[in-house]
Amino acid sequence: MREIMERIRRILLISSKPDKTEYRQSAKITGLGFVVIGIIGFSIFLIFNLIGGL
Repeated sequence: MREIMERIRRILLISSKPDKTEYRQSAKITGLGFVVIGIIGFSIFLIFNLIGGL
């Protein structure tokens, strides 16, 4: 248990709040992921509708 607490403490000491550019980059990557997943899902939906909905 003590080893786990030391690891947690070390991580908290190293970590920092992201700055504005880092936050924007994370938001762009997350948004791009949403768009890609949406396009894939919509494509699958269209394919199934076009072939008769097996």
